[in-house]
Amino acid sequence: MKIYTKKGDKGETSLIGGKRVKKSNDRLHAYGTVDELNSYVGLLRDSIEENSIRDELFEIQDRLFTLGSLLAATPDSKMELPSLNETDILFLESSIDKMNEILPEMRSFILPGGHKIVSTCHIARTICRRAERWTIAVKEDEMVDQLIPAYLNRLSDYFFVLARYMSNLLNVSENPWNPRK
Repeated sequence: MKIYTKKGDKGETSLIGGKRVKKSNDRLHAYGTVDELNSYVGLLRDSIEENSIRDELFEIQDRLFTLGSLLAATPDSKMELPSLNETDILFLESSIDKMNEILPEMRSFILPGGHKIVSTCHIARTICRRAERWTIAVKEDEMVDQLIPAYLNRLSDYFFVLARYMSNLLNVSENPWNPRK
């Protein structure tokens, strides 16, 4: 099987369901950003030694593939796709709560950095926020499952807390933001 079809050479592609759209379409930005995020999550997972976190990130990558497929499908697509569930959001909230139990209270904004793993968490967080914004843009014009932006919103929170958790685990000081006066 050839990986290239040449069908997209003129700036269009097909959504799941067959509809042709420009590659600059908001829907493509949304699922393309989810794909970018999934790649960063893979990098993050490959960087972390703690098996429980690696397992969580693997589950998150699976959910991101689900989100990408849902965003790549037209609302009238007949293809059976995996679904996102409320339990997927509860999974993230439970993980956030467990990590937060051992973290010191936040007293200021935190500057990203301090360790490559921490920085990668923050990059994942910001890509996730961008995916959320693109998803909201699609939702303004077309039907989008309500759980998708909710999941992305919670996932960005997860990456923020994971950055703090990894700082704690790696014994790296957080860098509080002290605005100039």
